[in-house]
Amino acid sequence: MTETGRRERKKAATRRALADAALELFLQRGYDAVGVREIADVADVSVATLFKHFPDGKEALVFDQDADRETALVTAVRERPAGQSVPQALRRLLSEERSRQVRTDPRFADFRRLIDTTPALREHFRHMWLRHENALAAAIAADAGLPEDDIGCQALAHFALEAVSLVRERDDAESAFDRIFALLDIGWRGTTADARTAHSGKDSRGRSI
Repeated sequence: MTETGRRERKKAATRRALADAALELFLQRGYDAVGVREIADVADVSVATLFKHFPDGKEALVFDQDADRETALVTAVRERPAGQSVPQALRRLLSEERSRQVRTDPRFADFRRLIDTTPALREHFRHMWLRHENALAAAIAADAGLPEDDIGCQALAHFALEAVSLVRERDDAESAFDRIFALLDIGWRGTTADARTAHSGKDSRGRSI
């Protein structure tokens, strides 16, 4: 492994240790009862190191995968297989992500409850999700050859992400996902071709929209 690789691996491990320590403390005692110095002590790093990895402060420790999730959303649009529509690509990504969280993290339900019952975390989550929505809408617009502020692209990004919340408490989450994204797919295919024709008339990539 190169020296750069070792540094990146160590950086990722420290970030993970901080996030794990923070979540464990927050779940045990509540978000407002835990300070950053205590989190740093449990992770065996300095407060300065904590803020180096999480410059946005305590809220960001709960959402340590924020950047990775946004990247995954954009990549799902840009690198989807030929013939796969944007709603189909997003359905696959979001369903797999949800299933992985529920299946592999026994703290997931407690994690969601922590966010829902903590005003600071709810607000941070709202801003984070809006940023994801805007990035996703921009990626969809670029892929479809439409203006970045196209309302159809914004609507698809919004409702695709909102689907995660809609199915959260349902026993039939997978079939509910199927229905939601089937609806989005029909609407996307039915309206985007006309919108794109109005702007350029062509799909420069020659792919399914």
